[in-house]
Amino acid sequence: MMDFFVGEDGLESVYAWSIPILAAVILAEMIYSHISEAKLYNGKDVATSIYLALMNFGLDLIMKVFAMGVMFFFYNHSLFTWKFTVWYWVFCFIATDFAYYVLHYVDHHSRAFWAVHITHHNSEYFNLTTGFRSPVLQPLYRYLYFSPLAFLGFNPWHIMVVYAIGQVYGTWIHTQAVKSLGVLEYILVTPSHHRVHHACNVKYLDKNMGMCLIIWDKIFGTFEKEDSNVPVKFGIYPKMPNNNPDTVLLYEWRKIWKDIKQPGLKISDRINYIFNSPGWKHDGTGKTVKQYQKEYLSRRNTK
Repeated sequence: MMDFFVGEDGLESVYAWSIPILAAVILAEMIYSHISEAKLYNGKDVATSIYLALMNFGLDLIMKVFAMGVMFFFYNHSLFTWKFTVWYWVFCFIATDFAYYVLHYVDHHSRAFWAVHITHHNSEYFNLTTGFRSPVLQPLYRYLYFSPLAFLGFNPWHIMVVYAIGQVYGTWIHTQAVKSLGVLEYILVTPSHHRVHHACNVKYLDKNMGMCLIIWDKIFGTFEKEDSNVPVKFGIYPKMPNNNPDTVLLYEWRKIWKDIKQPGLKISDRINYIFNSPGWKHDGTGKTVKQYQKEYLSRRNTK
């Protein structure tokens, strides 16, 4: 069993076993959508998700040698040596899931990284193929979040296998067909939790960042339960002007470029437009998610 997870073969096996299962589940969800007239799918939207996934996959292949090289550098100078017991895999899973939470949190709270991640959120549909709607440029920096785990003694191949398993699970929770998972709602990131994450309602913004475990959100204050009184609205606000591939990929980058080109800005302002929270403006006229949510809570408390 342990040998299965060693090396690149284990990583490829995870995807090889998951693809036919996922294809069958997607087909089932499409049939459910058609029979129930839920209108969960749109052909052009699915095509965009596949296009983004292929671009992400291509860049992942290009970056693979370099990314693994960096991670193995830290692994070869690691602080600890682990025995490959079941506890090694448990701790590797927990550490990798936490590293993803940190990655995801930064993607939502720093504008340059949001410009990468926004491609995963701009669809107004939410179905299993939304899970393929990858942040195309993320392979350029994702390994930096996992390198500390290698420095702690976890084999980079094992980290990536565990991450791949998490990705497969993370794809399955992109669905509206499953309402609740009962007691698992307290432990795992579920479809209900992830619907909240993809919502553009002010109440739900920047919530439920975890991939497999919901505990990180509960520990760090980013958890929000799906509220039947606040129906989820998917997508981003404001909406993109169109769904052309270049618009979907470059939408936020073009806005950043427009902001930093403003005349008379200090260097610090230009840097803030790139790395500060989305919504920040040098003249104080902008609003970040935290400011919108503070106003939202204030309005609710005065009613």
